[in-house]
Parts: sequence; structure tokens; C-alpha cells
Amino acid sequence: MRQPGTQPIPPETLSHAPQEGTSAAQPEAAVPFGRFVQLFTAVMLPIFLAAVDQTLLATATPAIARDLGDLRDSAWIAVGYLLASTIMAPLYGRLGDRYGRRDALVAALGLFALGSAACAAAQGMWWLIAARLLQGLGGGGLMVMSQALIGEAVPPRQRPRFQAYFGIVFVLASVTGPLLGGLVVSSFSWRWLFVANLPLAAVAVWRALLLPESPRHTLPGQGHDAPGVLLFAATAGLALLWLTLAGHRFAWLSAPSLGMAGAAAVLGWLLARRERGLAHPFLPLELLRMPAIAWTSLTVTLSTASMFALVFFLPVYIQLGNHGNAAHAGLLLLPLTGGLVLGANLTGRLVARTGRPDQPPRWGLGLAALAFLLLGLLPAGSVTVGVLGAFAGLGFGTVMPTSQVLIQAVAGRQRLGAAAATVSLARSTGASVGTALFGALVFGLISSADLQAALLGTDAAAIQQVTRAFHIAFAAAGGITLLAVWISTRVPRVEI
Repeated sequence: MRQPGTQPIPPETLSHAPQEGTSAAQPEAAVPFGRFVQLFTAVMLPIFLAAVDQTLLATATPAIARDLGDLRDSAWIAVGYLLASTIMAPLYGRLGDRYGRRDALVAALGLFALGSAACAAAQGMWWLIAARLLQGLGGGGLMVMSQALIGEAVPPRQRPRFQAYFGIVFVLASVTGPLLGGLVVSSFSWRWLFVANLPLAAVAVWRALLLPESPRHTLPGQGHDAPGVLLFAATAGLALLWLTLAGHRFAWLSAPSLGMAGAAAVLGWLLARRERGLAHPFLPLELLRMPAIAWTSLTVTLSTASMFALVFFLPVYIQLGNHGNAAHAGLLLLPLTGGLVLGANLTGRLVARTGRPDQPPRWGLGLAALAFLLLGLLPAGSVTVGVLGAFAGLGFGTVMPTSQVLIQAVAGRQRLGAAAATVSLARSTGASVGTALFGALVFGLISSADLQAALLGTDAAAIQQVTRAFHIAFAAAGGITLLAVWISTRVPRVEI
């Protein structure tokens, strides 16, 4: 049903390029199977690496903390990578449009491999966190450039079907990351999780270089906006640092907390003021002025915040609150994986048939919100976690294929890099903020003594306190998902 006040977006406004209209206006030639195989094998590995390294260390975190120490700061293993990816996503989008998306992908793979090698050699927690930041500088371009290359090669109406395939790779990597991490940590060392990235990155570079060179779209007067990049990095870094530390390192209303929040707000204001005054800003503000893209990006941010809170912290919860080992915690994420794959596949087929990418997230996110709320209320046995994880995955699986298709269609062919960067920025922001907020809430409700006792499994009362903290956090994530449901209803009608 069309929402009040919304109108269908006509084909001529979906893009600045005539080929980006609806398929009803002119037939689209089918993508040859050989061309699809070449594209799929070139971008599958970068998508896999980008997704798996966001969640790979979820089950490995307790083992890393025992080896390197400092469990309380271990959330920055994930947040550091996500922060760097978030900062770099819009920059890669602009550079890819300007200098070629294929070459930008190769450069991102090189940085990612360098960061992986540094992670494998880490001798302390903050060494590992710094190496994860370096890895994220490359990881931020893997998904952006891969999605832009898909949009470059595949016509709009055929994208939902192809995006479903790539969406399956993404969600499989995201959710099987903790399973792979648990199995490797149980049998070998957590350092092998990073060593394995090196040959995979080398193969990905080889396959990417087999693709034809991408076209370049340089606009007159377009620069690199280095001050905008620095302001964005400072704003995002300070805001995430505040979200991570407030509540357990210092009180929310303390002087350090208010000072950090105020400084982040001032930097954000300066960033917005600068970007609005530029003809070619670092951030894709011209896309965010379009209601369909703005509301879709906000939906992606909120839904990803909830999904990554579940993916990253559910294995920690199972190990601390239910005495499970890393491998068992990873296995309990398999139903979530199955739900995500099924949701993405069904959504891709539905949108390819109906041409309406704006509808599926409204129903899917409602299902995910219900699963979260039940997870916060019911006793967390293995069956409960598995069933509710499957329903949550089914709901979240409706977001990834539709968001890429919708934003690319509205943005147009010349801005495919900026469009992919917009989705990646929304997703990375949601993942990093969701992980930081969920971690701050959980660790803020648990004392250091209870946390240590739960980690050792020596105190039933401490374990009960940990369980209670996680239940509260899961319920809060359900509330965020409900907000995402409402936001998704504000997306105007879009037909591709």
C-alpha cells in the first residue's frame, strides 16, 4: 500500500542517464552468462573478505583477550575496523568514479592485505586494534567498489536477481565469520584468521585485473576535499570513542563524556557546513538530498546496527552466559545464516518480478524486531537462540538486495561509485555505532569483577548478571529495529 504523501518516482527522475529508466520504457539485453561468471569471480572474494572480517573475531574475542589481555577494550577489535571502513567508504566511491572502479578495488585489496599481515603479527591488544584500523582502510573499498562494478555491468531491472547472489555471499560471510573464527581458534591460533587473508587477497587482485578497465567520470573542478576527509574522520572517531567508553569508563553525564560529545557535535557541524558549500564534496550529499536515498540509507543504518549487534555479541553471550565454547557459539549462528540467505534470495526474486525494491524491508524488519524482543524476554536455550536467529535473519535478509538496487537506480550510472559508497557508508555507520552502543550498554551493566568471573565461569551470580545485561541489550536492539520499520515506510514508491 502506498504511504500517505508519497508518489511514484517516474523513470526520468530515477537517473541522470537514459539507460537507468524502468525496463518498461525500453527492453534490457540480458547479461551473458560468461560475463556474469567473469564479474562474479572477480568481486565475490572482495565481498567475502569485506564481510567476513567484520565478524570473524566475534567468537575469537575471548581467546584473543586471554592471549593479549584487556577484554573490556576488545570491542575495538571490531569497532576499529568498522570505523576505518566507514571513513573510507565515501572516499573510495569518489575515487572510483574519478579514476576507475577496477583500479580502486585493486588498491583497496593491497591495503587490506597489509593490514591483515600486521594483525597476524600483533603482540598486544592496542597493536591489534591499530592493525585492524589499517585493515579497515582497505576493507572500506572492497564492498563499495564491488557493488559499483556490479552496477556498471548489469542493467537496472536485472540487478535484483544478481544482487541476490552477491547478497548471499555477503550474509554468508558475515554470519559464518564467527563460526569460522570459532573453529580456527578451537583447533589452531587466532592469528591464522589473518594469515588466511593474504592468499585470498592475492587471488582477488588477479581476478580483478582480468576485468576490463573501468570508465572514468571526472567533473570539472572536482578535487579530493582533504579537509572534508579529515573532519569526517575526526567526527566519526570521536563519536564512536564516546559511545564505546561512556557508561563504563566514565558516567554518561560526566565532564569527559559531555566534552567528547560536544566536541563531536561541533566537528560534525563544521563538516556539514563545509560539505554544503562545495560543488563536489567528499560526502555524497547530493544523493542524500533525494528522499528515496535518504530514507533508505537511514533504514540501512538502523537495521545494520541491530544485525551486527546480534552477530558480534551473540557468540560472546553464549560463551559467557551459557558456558558454550567458541565452536558451539559459532554453530548457533547457522540458523541466522540460513535465514539471511533465504531472505535475500526470496527478496531478490520478488523485486525482479515486481520492480518494487521499496516494499520488502517493511515486513522483513518487523519480523526481525519481533525476534529481538523475544530473545530479550525468553530463556536463552540453544533451540530458542536458533529459532529466533533464523527469523531475525529472514527479516534482515530483505534489506541488503533492495537497498543497493534502489539507490543505484535513483543515483544513475555516472554516480554508481557514490551510490555504492552511500549504501556502504550507511551500513558501516550502523555496524560500528550498533557494535559500540551494544557493547557500551552490556559492559555498563556488568561490573569488572562479574565480567572476569563470567569469563572464568566460576560464579553463578556473575553469570546471571551477564545474562540479564544481554537480555536488556537485545530488547533495546529490538526497539531500534522497530524504529527502522517506521523509517522504511517513509521511502517513496520506486519502480525499476
